[in-house]
Amino acid sequence: MTLKLSLVPALFYLIASLSYLAEAEDYSQYVNPLIGGSGPFDGLVFGGGDIFVGGALPFGVAKVGLDTYELNASFSTINGGWTPKGLVTGVSMLHESGTGGAPKYGVVSQMPLVGSLSAGEGVVRGGGAAINILDNRTYWQPRVGDDVARVGYFKTQLESGVVVELSGARHAGIMRYAFPAGDVQRHVLVDLSHYLPQEMGGHDSQAYLGGEINLDGAMYQGHATYEGGWNDGAPFTIYFCGEFDTAPDEAKTFRGSNTDPIARHHVFSNGVVGQAVLSSNVFGSNDTAARTAASGPMNDRVGAVFSWGAETRVINSRVGISFISASRACKFKDEEIPTWNLNDTVDAAVAEWNRDVFSKIRVATNGDSVNRTNLVLLYSSLYFMHLMPSDRTGENPLWDSGEPSWDDFYTLWDTFRCTVSLYHLIQPEAYEGQIRSLIDIWRHEGYMPDGRSGNFNGLVQGGSNADNVLADAYVKGLRGGINWTAGYEAMRKNAEVTPYNTFSLTDPTASVKEGRGALDDWIRLGYVSADGNTRCLSRTVEYSLNDYGLSVVAVQGGDDVGAAPGDALKYLNRSAGWQRTWNHNVTSRGFSGFLTPRLANGSWNATGYNPALCGNCEWSSITYEATPWEYSFTVPHDMQSLIQYMGGEIEFERRLDYIFQPNTSEQNLDANGAAITTIMNIGNEPDFATPYLYNYLNKQHKSVHQSRQLANQYFHDALYGVPGNSDAGALNSWLVWQMLGLYPVVTQPVYLLASPWFADINVTVNENRTLRITSRTQNGGGDLTKLGQSGFYVQAVKVNGESWDRNWLLHDSVMAEGGTIEFEVGDEPVQWEKGDVPPSPGHYAI
Repeated sequence: MTLKLSLVPALFYLIASLSYLAEAEDYSQYVNPLIGGSGPFDGLVFGGGDIFVGGALPFGVAKVGLDTYELNASFSTINGGWTPKGLVTGVSMLHESGTGGAPKYGVVSQMPLVGSLSAGEGVVRGGGAAINILDNRTYWQPRVGDDVARVGYFKTQLESGVVVELSGARHAGIMRYAFPAGDVQRHVLVDLSHYLPQEMGGHDSQAYLGGEINLDGAMYQGHATYEGGWNDGAPFTIYFCGEFDTAPDEAKTFRGSNTDPIARHHVFSNGVVGQAVLSSNVFGSNDTAARTAASGPMNDRVGAVFSWGAETRVINSRVGISFISASRACKFKDEEIPTWNLNDTVDAAVAEWNRDVFSKIRVATNGDSVNRTNLVLLYSSLYFMHLMPSDRTGENPLWDSGEPSWDDFYTLWDTFRCTVSLYHLIQPEAYEGQIRSLIDIWRHEGYMPDGRSGNFNGLVQGGSNADNVLADAYVKGLRGGINWTAGYEAMRKNAEVTPYNTFSLTDPTASVKEGRGALDDWIRLGYVSADGNTRCLSRTVEYSLNDYGLSVVAVQGGDDVGAAPGDALKYLNRSAGWQRTWNHNVTSRGFSGFLTPRLANGSWNATGYNPALCGNCEWSSITYEATPWEYSFTVPHDMQSLIQYMGGEIEFERRLDYIFQPNTSEQNLDANGAAITTIMNIGNEPDFATPYLYNYLNKQHKSVHQSRQLANQYFHDALYGVPGNSDAGALNSWLVWQMLGLYPVVTQPVYLLASPWFADINVTVNENRTLRITSRTQNGGGDLTKLGQSGFYVQAVKVNGESWDRNWLLHDSVMAEGGTIEFEVGDEPVQWEKGDVPPSPGHYAI
């Protein structure tokens, strides 16, 4: 048998993947891809995870899934495309997962339709009203029955009777459309102007800028350009190559006026949406011009309609995408999805997820003591935290440096706190690639991003948190192919050079694209002033940690990273900037001392100040998302000073106890804290480490109690399964750490000990070493660490077989070469730790 050379790698991969499945455990059966698909209000995503649902691979470029529209636009959240009850507008190839703000992507789409072409050249649903292919409001579809979602597979049925199934590969997707019986025509609409809209409008809406499509038999290819969206993104062009397994009876291109209200672009404004002008049928026609439709200078909407007769019931389609060329998109389509059998792609996806993700953390999946809910929470959480960022190595359209290329860092502000630390352990090769890509972005664009999507930096919500990511990796010994001299230079650029102001309508007062927009204040005053900049308190806190990151890399790297002799002390001093905005005289709820807005002249702006409130907690507020009450706990590099500033250990503990009490919150955080009534908001990343701060008092049992309570209350195997935006899997990674019985202290090689959820956990660390975490009751009578039960309070710990008297450990203890952590647990909380409290390596008094 002779095979095309281009198919050999794909077929080899497919055979290898199926072989792997035959001999390894299938953890994918414990993944629920719908966790987080809804919020606390029935049928609405608002306040939920904003997740992507569909076919994707770990860190894959393509994320193939539905695009929907929620009729309740005031609470609309369609960022991931899929919503529980939204009307289907298409099936597209690019999505984000777990993100807030305005939608991004939802591009390169198809939409199956049923009916016949009318005289007006629209499409008609069988027996229904005319559908204008330029207006998806006339053809969007409710769904009937329940959607089916598994790893690598999605299925739904539209009201028209069309059953849609799909799966995804790294740069390609496959769709199967089963049309209803009857003497009606079947169509697939390809609309280049389709994207996920900002339903309420606004400056951060996406826009279609034009494209071109070319038809060739059962194939089509072309490109389209889009701009805007969540990060005020620059234009990006995506190339595509699609194919159907059955030649259509008719294939027509179309063209129509662009009616979207796009600033600085030609549009047909405030008019009735016209009908598209369709070409002649490209089959049986000598009109070669009919095969191509291009937008031209008016950025017209273009696309194609493919039609089949009643004898065709099932139509399969494969689509490849590329940021480089249509020919590469065709190559991806053919190599990554070499057969028309959708199940082949599903099986390959399951094999890759098992091999590269799920098998990195192995727990028992059978036996009397196994809790299936815990299995679902663990492996679903691993799934969601591997959907983003996107590994676009070899697909960078902006430059070719030979370095890895990653995109959709959405955002490092969310993931630096505990997601990247987990990548470091279980995905060191991918994590190294991400860091090299961040540095390469600095080389070619001037700054590392805090958020990046569509090949464009933006937005920056607080600090330059790529600094934290690099510092965390460096102090834990990640080297590989990373140029750390360049890395430190990129960090120092963030610390020393104020980025130019792009005057974004998000916040026109300073740059929100990259770097530290309030750096002028920071360098001159040592804090961010309330009269000079927005988000003065949250920026001050985050800039403090950013500069600690520089100081620790300067100390450990020295000449090897190009640090100047005075850098370590300089940035350590600057890392204490949070102390300059601490007002000991401000009181709230019977507690004294809080982060407080300060003016540039040094005076306090405390009149009427309530640290339990932050206005809208948005771009123009004193803090972003979290309140000053919450931010007052977020100084991980100098907990020693923070405890002193809060009045000592007793007052610190009392204050910490208070924020977990119900009905203490005064701030309405909308989607970022829906249904949460405590000041402590586990739906917000600034609070991630707060439940574990009792470790700094040698009262680890309280950390275990509070963090376990939060996990039990807010994380579920259900549609409303996470307490807010999952933020590219950040919330999910918090839960994974909770289940491991550990929590990382960012920018430090330190892990706080909690209490594991499983009796025996085997984690693959540093590529091929094993960290084994066990949990046994005092009487040896099995695992009592199941969800919702007692028996999880730590009584004693051994590390690598030796008794351990500290509630923390260092990275080198068990993460670099593997090792063992043995927990002995019981029903009663005890203060078992007698050794030193976790370190405060950034301790500095000013």
